[in-house]
Amino acid sequence: MSATAREAFRLTPGGPAAVDPRDRPIGPRDKESAAQELAELGERLADLQDALHAEAAGGGTRALLVVLQGMDTSGKGGVVDHVGGLLNPAWIRAASFGKPTAEELSHDFLWRIRSQVPGPGRIGFFDRSHYEDVLVVRVDSLAPEDVWRPRYAQINAFEAELGAAGVTVLKCMLHISPDEQRERLLARLDDPRKVWKYNPGDVDARAKWPAYQEAYAEALRETDTGAAPWYVIPGDRKWYRNWAIASLLAETLTELDPKFPPAKVDIAAERARITATTP
Repeated sequence: MSATAREAFRLTPGGPAAVDPRDRPIGPRDKESAAQELAELGERLADLQDALHAEAAGGGTRALLVVLQGMDTSGKGGVVDHVGGLLNPAWIRAASFGKPTAEELSHDFLWRIRSQVPGPGRIGFFDRSHYEDVLVVRVDSLAPEDVWRPRYAQINAFEAELGAAGVTVLKCMLHISPDEQRERLLARLDDPRKVWKYNPGDVDARAKWPAYQEAYAEALRETDTGAAPWYVIPGDRKWYRNWAIASLLAETLTELDPKFPPAKVDIAAERARITATTP
């Protein structure tokens, strides 16, 4: 029996370093078959999303949050476009977290995150997240260790709180190789449609690659919980990355098994009213 996406991409004791960014442990072997499977997943996801939204309309409180982390150019925005694009945009919530504003810095690091958590019936996508405060803050020495290290426990408590409130957290690290990042950065410079996305600061972060890998390994290890596990997605192939995360999303929603609420009206009576009405 083939493994499920959640089995294939689940964080292992070896951490991200144990995953080949070009690996394809399950699923499609080429871009064409991935596109076909992604379209089929889209139909499945649409049905599940409809049920989740309808469940909330009937008083349900459940939601789903997809957390996307990865080095620059790893494809966080691409996942929001291509996987989020399979869903009804009216019922998703996407948020991106860059450098904190002065107001955000005046609050606890989770303050700006809490305001973007999806409400009942919605699927949220975080392009970067609260994990920036144990990654870039650590690597760039923006706060001392006695400030950022306790945040692991604070993050675990926060995600447990979300789970208790009905928000399922699906955390994905988009794992790319330094060679692939180099090619993507160069491609941004060469494409007039993408050069606006180029940030010289990305090269500064690239120079700190080993430090970031160490920070990611520890952050994932310290915050991998039963309530909010980590998945490591081989990210060098964009088409495979999108298929993998769509598959994880579909499996997670299938396990949630959202239900359409029962009718609140007398169906036979309403049918009779409709047929008896002449505009």
